[in-house]
Amino acid sequence: MGRRKVELKRIEDKSSRQVTFSKRRSGLFKKAHQLAVLCDLELVLIVFSGNGRPYEFSSGNSSRKILERYRAHLESEKIVGGDDHTAETIRMIETMSVLQEKEKKLTEEKLLKGKELEDLMKEKQDGNSLNSNLGQTRHALLEFL
Repeated sequence: MGRRKVELKRIEDKSSRQVTFSKRRSGLFKKAHQLAVLCDLELVLIVFSGNGRPYEFSSGNSSRKILERYRAHLESEKIVGGDDHTAETIRMIETMSVLQEKEKKLTEEKLLKGKELEDLMKEKQDGNSLNSNLGQTRHALLEFL
């Protein structure tokens, strides 16, 4: 049983469109990884979802380092006769990469703070339990005396 030919048009059903995007994005990233390994190259791939959320794949070096290399290449071409639009695009991509890293760090910090808060709540409960036990012991001691 073979695959049917897919008609290339926008998928109207939002749920189906999201599922297709997710599957094809992972397939695209897998192919990018294979290309990077087979051909021993550095690769950055950035895809924006319909919501505007960026997804990034990078082989080897960080995306920022690869984009900086590309920017330096563009700057050297600009001297020869490149355009400003491409350089502006690279600056925007670099800014997005930096913002993604900051978002990731903030998310990690929020998770850590949430765990610390849970630990403090547990310690407070343990302290309340100790205070209760101490009160019972004092009461028993007073009755004994």
